[in-house]
Amino acid sequence: MFLVESENAMADNNDEQLIYRVEKVSRKYGELAALDNVSLDITRGEWLSVVGPSGSGKSTLMNILGCLDSPTEGLVYLEGERLDKMGELELAAVRRRKIGLIFQQFHLVKHLSAVENVMMAQYYHSLPDEAEAMEALDRVGMSARATHLPHERSGGEQQRVCVARALINHPSVILADEPTGNLDEANENIVIDFFSQLHREGTTLLVVTHDANVARQGQRQIILEHGKIVREVHNQSQTAEKCDPQMLETGGNDA
Repeated sequence: MFLVESENAMADNNDEQLIYRVEKVSRKYGELAALDNVSLDITRGEWLSVVGPSGSGKSTLMNILGCLDSPTEGLVYLEGERLDKMGELELAAVRRRKIGLIFQQFHLVKHLSAVENVMMAQYYHSLPDEAEAMEALDRVGMSARATHLPHERSGGEQQRVCVARALINHPSVILADEPTGNLDEANENIVIDFFSQLHREGTTLLVVTHDANVARQGQRQIILEHGKIVREVHNQSQTAEKCDPQMLETGGNDA
């Protein structure tokens, strides 16, 4: 009896350490399988990099984990909540409570200042709080440009506003789809450094990228090809196996 209770307690503890559990997930569009029988666990506080060529299923996986889409088959859990059976409204509610999203194209409202763009995320979660939004901008070094419109900022500055917007509601996980894809090397390094800081603070990060340098920053990489996970790479040390650059492409949209 004691053994059974101990095993159950260990299982419950392991489940508490998981942000995501993905079991045999497929996503089909007609005859095309964008994801094919994918299983994956993501641990709380982990930085997972998802890499692979265009059309490999990276963005499809992120959309499912980000509550922007649902699988055709399989199970998806976020902190114990089953997502795959939820409708659009339920998924939207989970996304607003638990997920911070960062995209390559920024998606900032053109006529709103930096602080107003950050506060926009609060409208769907709680009451807008300018002081809290300013604090989020300060974390990414953008408080001095809080009143500037998107066209008055560089690409790197716009992406930092997007990071502040993703953080404002204190999400359980940050999902970033090609976050450095539109940035020059200097601004890419700024974003990578900030992601590294978030990771050290215990934030769970899932970063979809074509960039081998970005991918190597994570604790773990999964490599997708034709909708399947074909390889996993652990990056805990400087001697960790590096991702094959031929598996990565620069630019382009993913399936």
